[in-house]
Amino acid sequence: MEVMENGGANLKGLSKEMRHGRTAHNMSSSSLRKKSDLTLVSKVSSGPLKNLLLNIQEVILGTKLSILFPAVPIAIVAQCYGFAKPWIFALSLLGLTPLAERLSFLTEQIAFYTGPTVGGLMNATCGNATELIIAIFALSHNNIALVKYSLLGSIISNLLLVLGTSLICGGLVNLRQEQKYDRRQVDMNLLMLFVALHCHLLPMLFHYAGASEGVAAESSLQLSRAASVIMVIAYFAYLVFQLWTHRQLFEDPVENEEEGDNDSDEAVIGFWSGCVWLVGMTVIIAVLSEYVVQTIEDASNSWGLSVSFLSIILLPIVGNAAEHAGAIIFAFKNKLDISLGVCLGSATQISMFVVPLCVIVAWILGIEMDLKFNLLESGSLTLAIITTAFTLQDGTSHYMKGLVLFLCYIVIGACFFVQKTPSNKNNASNIVLKSARGAVFGT
Repeated sequence: MEVMENGGANLKGLSKEMRHGRTAHNMSSSSLRKKSDLTLVSKVSSGPLKNLLLNIQEVILGTKLSILFPAVPIAIVAQCYGFAKPWIFALSLLGLTPLAERLSFLTEQIAFYTGPTVGGLMNATCGNATELIIAIFALSHNNIALVKYSLLGSIISNLLLVLGTSLICGGLVNLRQEQKYDRRQVDMNLLMLFVALHCHLLPMLFHYAGASEGVAAESSLQLSRAASVIMVIAYFAYLVFQLWTHRQLFEDPVENEEEGDNDSDEAVIGFWSGCVWLVGMTVIIAVLSEYVVQTIEDASNSWGLSVSFLSIILLPIVGNAAEHAGAIIFAFKNKLDISLGVCLGSATQISMFVVPLCVIVAWILGIEMDLKFNLLESGSLTLAIITTAFTLQDGTSHYMKGLVLFLCYIVIGACFFVQKTPSNKNNASNIVLKSARGAVFGT
């Protein structure tokens, strides 16, 4: 196997150290991986062909979500042959699910060769690559509303849906023992979330400060850009805190893992193979993300669901299904520190890095994107963060806390379900109709 060509013989002794480069997000995705049967592949005599088959076996078939991989070529074929856009949207979402999990797997494999610090940095910055790619393509189509909706939905989904479901499952399975977790990591993530909330609320308040609409919009934009730069700096300071100065707070709290959990302590593909697969997976994610952005309005009109509901509720659920399932699995195993690291870490990364990065990229492209959400979205984000902070304040958990978070998410989901936000196309049509009426009736 190519692993041996890249110094794989020396990896086993370093596996304990390499483990510290893995984030909770990365460990969550590993719960959906399965051990590959290499019996048939090992019988192939040709070296290059054998390495290729081994890589396909590990990368494509080495996950429990491999059954969803056919959705990727089907979505591409559907786009090429002009199938109905709602079908392309649905197939693209299904295809993104295993790709997001495989992206986490590949960054972990590369981390075995780069060391724990660089590996942890890669895992911390690539954890929400799918959301970032979708947001960048939405920006390229000047669809700022979709960018804000999808990223807001990811934050709320992680804080209420995923965390709530994890606490419910962990509490029900472990009824006879009190579940505890490390408050220090939780407090740090919540503090970062409150910083993000601070930066999101202030631009919105300009519109209620008594200034004219044009002045308020310009001030909000300037403040958003300045705050975005500060948020990115704060996020990198958080990474330094997480990966260097206080790494012990974020390490795996379980020192004695079960025998079956140690399969991921050795690299299964080579460094250069991992890099090639990582680039390839990123390109495919970019293609499917483009399809999602192009077809979401048609899916909204066809299914009778608002774009805000599809972006805030459906996109995060499907796009992060692998990560969410992993958090729930670790909650079943009474490893709440990992589950909390997945939910809070992902929400922190999106709010403090992905959202401000999108504002900065839009600034570079000459697009006027700010941090201001509407009052409904801002209120939902505020309530989600405050509810989560109160839920996690005492360092213990039970299923009732999870149920409260889950029900809060249901209420927010119902709110966006009944909200009828017209698509951009409908807005344009309404403007044309109003202009025509004004010309006819003189209004």
